[in-house]
Amino acid sequence: MTLLDRITTVLPRGTAVVGIGTALLGGANYVHLAAAGHSLSVDDMASFSVLWTIVASVGLGLFFPVEQEVTRLVAARVVAGDGSLPVLRRGAVLAGGLLAAVLLPLALFAGPIADLFFHGDRALVLALGGAFTALAVAHLTRGMLAGLGRFEAYGLQLGLDGLLRIVLSAALALAGVGSSFLFAAVMTAAPLVSVLLTLPPVLRGARSGSTAQWRELIEHLGLLVGSTLLAQVLVNVAVVSTKLIATDDSALVAALLSALVLARVPLFAFGAFQASLLAGLSTAQAEGDSRGYRRLLLRACAMTAGLGAAFGIGAVALGPVLLPVLFNSPDVLGPLDFVWLSLGTTLYMLAMVLGQALLTSGAVRQQLMAWIVGTAALVAVTLSPLELRGRVEIAYAVGSLVVVTVMTLVLRSRVVYRSVHS
Repeated sequence: MTLLDRITTVLPRGTAVVGIGTALLGGANYVHLAAAGHSLSVDDMASFSVLWTIVASVGLGLFFPVEQEVTRLVAARVVAGDGSLPVLRRGAVLAGGLLAAVLLPLALFAGPIADLFFHGDRALVLALGGAFTALAVAHLTRGMLAGLGRFEAYGLQLGLDGLLRIVLSAALALAGVGSSFLFAAVMTAAPLVSVLLTLPPVLRGARSGSTAQWRELIEHLGLLVGSTLLAQVLVNVAVVSTKLIATDDSALVAALLSALVLARVPLFAFGAFQASLLAGLSTAQAEGDSRGYRRLLLRACAMTAGLGAAFGIGAVALGPVLLPVLFNSPDVLGPLDFVWLSLGTTLYMLAMVLGQALLTSGAVRQQLMAWIVGTAALVAVTLSPLELRGRVEIAYAVGSLVVVTVMTLVLRSRVVYRSVHS
């Protein structure tokens, strides 16, 4: 097998292995939200929706960059024949520091945070902290597994997480539990148990090696955290901004979360090859195979666009009918809402693919610039005089389009042209 063949098969192998776990975890989000929607009051569901959104935005924004950097460094060490234990240790300290930075404000300002987002329920602030803790641990171990190429264990962790979410949330619903705190606590229990059950492969793969320099891990971390936080804000902010602008419209807040989750079905499937894509691009970069790198990137973009288009058509056709049935959501959204949400999701996934390329090609600053410009576009549309529901949905699509445009312009000079002339 040639070097090019070996590099370009990284994506399918990763997709096949991680896909099952991603499907379970993606499906678990639907079961979790559906169980909560059929069990909680409209106000409690609105609070749960905001908590779920904060975890999906701030939590992933802080800790997914740790996974990305650990994956990148471990993959490079595998190519060089070096051990990854020093990277694991540094990564654990880094994840712990980020976790402390987010838990401290939650502890100090629990009352105001509860009043602003959760109708004064401080227990949900505690659940929020627990979910952040689980994400910190999960993304650290997933970074190790992806960098080592142990996608079976990576997929198993995702699958166990999803399976536990399904079982726990379904059990709460069947038992007639109406506590938003207990439904939120599922986001802590499921990831932590899945990490414990998949920890042995992490420890077995963590061989001793040369000292990991802090500079390697944190040189671009601030830029990467900024990019990921803005990315998560862009994809999740519609729910939070609606809550802040229309504080009494719990029905619209709950419906928007359910619609966003439904429109983002391809985003869950996208995770099936995101980890293997980063590992493949990192490996190609480390081995100097620019043609393999370019081919892998173009293939990922084509798959992503096709995935988004296929699911988008289904969402527009069936979304308004499925919302009340699956999530017990208020019937306040129509096909046009799903047009904007599906378009935004497809563009957002393309931005994530291009962002992986910018990360591995050393253009982290340009990646952050793209997300800053896109977020500025989102804010401008959100503050426009358009009708509230329409403007938060259009802002999602416009912001994602701007990010894709800026990233494409950067990559044309950094990746495509350089690959053509190599």
